[in-house]
This record gives sequence, C-alpha cells and structure tokens, in this order.
Amino acid sequence: MKTALITGTGLYRPPHVITNAELVVSYNAYADLQNAKHAAAIAAGERQPLPHSSVEFIEKASGIQQRYVIDKEGVLDPTRMRPHFAPRRDEELSLMAEIAVDAGKKALAAAGREAAEIDGVLCAAANMQRAYPAMACEIQAALGAGGYAFDMNVACSSATFAIEQAANAVRLGTAKRVLVVNPEITSAHLEWRDRDCHFIFGDVCTAVVVEAAEEGEASRAAERWQILGTKLATQYSNNIRNNAGFLNRCEDTDPDARDKTFMQEGRKVFKEVVPLAAAHIEHHLASLGLEPTQVRRYWLHQANLGMNQLIVKRLLGKELGRDVGDDVAPIILGEYANTASAGSIIAFHHHRSTMKPGDVGVICSFGAGYSVGSVVVRRL
Repeated sequence: MKTALITGTGLYRPPHVITNAELVVSYNAYADLQNAKHAAAIAAGERQPLPHSSVEFIEKASGIQQRYVIDKEGVLDPTRMRPHFAPRRDEELSLMAEIAVDAGKKALAAAGREAAEIDGVLCAAANMQRAYPAMACEIQAALGAGGYAFDMNVACSSATFAIEQAANAVRLGTAKRVLVVNPEITSAHLEWRDRDCHFIFGDVCTAVVVEAAEEGEASRAAERWQILGTKLATQYSNNIRNNAGFLNRCEDTDPDARDKTFMQEGRKVFKEVVPLAAAHIEHHLASLGLEPTQVRRYWLHQANLGMNQLIVKRLLGKELGRDVGDDVAPIILGEYANTASAGSIIAFHHHRSTMKPGDVGVICSFGAGYSVGSVVVRRL
C-alpha cells in the first residue's frame, strides 16, 4: 500500500470585507424597518420586536471580527439582506467552479503539478450550487484535469471527509494524485436577518493536493506532509439544519421561509460537539500510538473561539491548554469567520510554515450531522 502525502494547498479569498460594525449597522436598520412595518402587531403583543445586534455581542458570542464575501452590497442592503449574484448562462463557468479553479491552480502550483497530472477531483462543500451536472466535473474540465470527479457534502466536515477519500484512492493505487476543492459560498445560505446567526459565516475556497509518495521520484513540492491516518465519524443530530432542497417546490412551501437557510441550536451544539470532537481526536491519536501532547499543532474547524479553546483544554489538560490562537491551535476565525468545511484547511494553509520535519499535526473538522473528521499528518 502506498504512502499518501499532502503536497500543496491553495486559497481563494473574496475581494470584499464586511466588518462587524458594518454588519451591525445593516442588521439594525433591517430590524428597525421590520419593527416599524409590524408596529401594530408588536403593540398588540402578537409579535415580538426584533432586537438590535452589536459588535460586542458578536465578538463575545463567536470571536469573529470580520468576514470575506463575494458580494457585499446585497448583504448590507437592509431591504435585501442576501448577496446578489448575476445569473450566468449554462455555457459560462459557474461561480462555484470559478473560485474552485482559482484555489485549485494555487494548490497545484504549490505541489509542482500540472492539472493534467491529476487523476481525480473531489468538490466537497456544505452546499452545492446545483444538483447536476456535478460541480466537480465542471471544475475538472475547467482545470484540464484527467480521471474522474464527483461532489460530496458532509457540511462543515466535507474537506476532511474528502481528504480521506483522496488518501484511500492514493494508498490503493486507483489514483496517483487527487485534488480536493472546498468552494464555500456560505453567504448564500446564511440567514442575515437573524440576530442569533447573522454574523457567523464568510465566503472562501480551499484546495488540497493529495498524492502518492513514489519511490525514485523526486518531489516537486516545496514541502510534503505524510498522512499518518484519517478517521471519520457521524452521529445524527437535528441541531444544525437547512431544509432547502428540490422537494420544496413539490411541498408548496415558501422558498424564503426561515428553515430554508442555516439554522442551529447554538447552545446544544456547543455542549454536544466539544466532547464529541475532543474524544474523536484522542481516540484517533491513540490508534496511531500517539498522545495529544505529542502533537505539535492542531488545525481545528473554525466555528467558535470558545469551542476550540475548550477542545484544546480537554485534549491537553488545563495546565497545558493555552489560549487558542497561539502556537498550539491557531485561530483564523477573527479574520475569515466560519467558512464551513474550509476553516481547518485555511488554518493549515496559513499556520504550518514553522513546523519542523518530524512534527505531527492534526487537521480536524466538526459540524452538522453531527460529523467529525480528522487527518493526522507528519512533516517530512
């Protein structure tokens, strides 16, 4: 069985930034408009007024300070509160494919590979732009990659789940090189009109090249990361949900209803996912003969600052668990916000250069499902 390596990563970052202050002004203007519109019902006690948001509330709840988005104007328009994307003809490159191609080319360049050397393309993201043809097939064609391509969705764990599929293909010899792309246009499925979650997500795309270590072949990559092991787990939960789908039109439901965008029971998610993720990582490391304290760095899913801090403390103990954002478990949440499956890959992309040969790290994601995926790597 061959050894699987990560040899390159790529990152597409949208051109627009929305700060918490800008977001609060927009949301509060929307809330005021709605409260004025429904003033009579509110006065009669038939409807609750929408509360205002604040920068302090957002940062205390999440640790997020800003986010990148593909479209800013539509999100901040209090009469719209969602991005505005121009429709594209079927013969044009789709938006999701466009950002995936950008990140994919950067990952290929880092790996020293051409697209024609790729045997498989996996498009793994929390939401797909369309049902078919597969986004992965369009990305494969736009890049000029060979082999096969398919889409997969495990919400915020999509990237790590896809890396396992890529690593397995490489180990078994069914592919020499696989490109995993994670185009997360989360601004399109976030409910910007809900105070409890209007600040959570940002847009981005990450890409990872997974390839076999070939004997006698000199690596073209600037760095190589051996995949020591992967571990996936799911446990059904209804606490993170989005009911948008092709059956909606047959149910005669409102396409703009609250359940057609991101929803979560935040406190329940925090309480249940922290021990789930920590135990998953600990058991995975134990199966490889490793202790949590032997891990040089944890690149965790970027959903909530407090969640990551608690996971690290559970793994390392209070005396060893330092504040997240330091050298142990880097945080990119403040700059990027929650980017669904791309978050742990962004952390890996930005915060691995100081790792030395032989150092071990863990890429771990967790989210709706519930789903947890971990990839243990060693720098060569």
